[in-house]
Amino acid sequence: MDRTGDRIRARRMDAGVAQRDLAAAVDISASYLNLIEHGKRPVGGQLLRRIAATLGIDLALLERPADPSLIDRLLAASARLPQVPTEVAQVEDLAARFPGWTGLITAQAQEIMSLDDRLQMLNDRLTYDPDLAKALHGVITAVTAIQSTATILTGDGPVDADWQARFHANIRDDAGKLAATSRALVAYLDAPDDLERTRLSPLEARDAILNASGYHRPHLEDPAQLEPEPPARQGVADLLARYDEVYAADVAALPIASFVTAARALDCDPVGLAARLGQPLDRVMRRLASLPAKAGLPDHGLMQVTASGAVLLLKQAAGFDMTRGSDCALWPVYTALGQAGRCVTARVAVHGQNDRHLQCHAVAVAAPNPLGPHAPPVMTSTMLVRSLPEPPDPLSLPVGLACRMCPRDDCAARREPAVPATQL
Repeated sequence: MDRTGDRIRARRMDAGVAQRDLAAAVDISASYLNLIEHGKRPVGGQLLRRIAATLGIDLALLERPADPSLIDRLLAASARLPQVPTEVAQVEDLAARFPGWTGLITAQAQEIMSLDDRLQMLNDRLTYDPDLAKALHGVITAVTAIQSTATILTGDGPVDADWQARFHANIRDDAGKLAATSRALVAYLDAPDDLERTRLSPLEARDAILNASGYHRPHLEDPAQLEPEPPARQGVADLLARYDEVYAADVAALPIASFVTAARALDCDPVGLAARLGQPLDRVMRRLASLPAKAGLPDHGLMQVTASGAVLLLKQAAGFDMTRGSDCALWPVYTALGQAGRCVTARVAVHGQNDRHLQCHAVAVAAPNPLGPHAPPVMTSTMLVRSLPEPPDPLSLPVGLACRMCPRDDCAARREPAVPATQL
């Protein structure tokens, strides 16, 4: 549905211009402008330019709808708090009229999601951490011993002087153990001074570093490039080093100059490139997703998951706005896990305020388990995603981001109702 009329009306009201005054200024009747604003009449390019000039705004604000991925992030934020009613039907107007506020809402929603994940991680740590359990057991043991000894010393019967000295020594020793264990426990649980440094998990911090450069590592492509300083946090540095190790191997097998030439000749078809260059498909996918913007090739998204569905790597791209909390099982990256070594190719339609059409290629690779041939292989599924300009067709696979924000009631893979289902 064309929302140009809605955008004209919203911008006119923002500017405080009456409908009849705007109609007179652009030389049309007020009734005709009313039909345009309510989507009953189309608006030509010349008239749209006159309206934009009269309102003193950029023509693009009337022509271009809001970013579909931004709208989907707003809907996702709404779905996470179903108890708060939101005007879902006006979400595009919100994104178009107030881009600053929209950015703030989506950024805060992402921050809340990250903090929720961190809270869950800390909860698991408190529940399952053996070191913490050992420390707490030591505190309880020392307190119980002191209490038992004190009960004997304060009992009704007399205590021999020799035994009394022994009990006093036991209390002194147990109190020393309790103090030492308590100090260790406080140090273990104490929050660090640099809270900003630990706000993100190591995986999130690594992704933030890679996202800043589009997952491109110039110093590994060209030895003349200066190598960046490693992250201060050891966990982040380890994850980044692991990414760089794979990246360097990909560069050695597929140098950027010849790879870009081949990719341009084959329109970035990963299957064709893998066949022509004699390289594994997952390697070709990683190279396509890590090319810099100056290469002049289409932007590609990339997603890597384990056999359990945990996300190892997630590079967003135009039209591909998945998050680590997304869990629609219909994406090809999950389908490939059941067909290791076979390329799963599909065109998918992502439901949103404006349905997006994406080309996906996915392949799962089984690596030997370090424990030996008796252990299950380590499975990793990689999916390359590219936005398609044409709208979805009947053969496109309908997918979503998460069941809670997907309105497709006839989906066989649905595991929970949409929230809020009536609004979406």
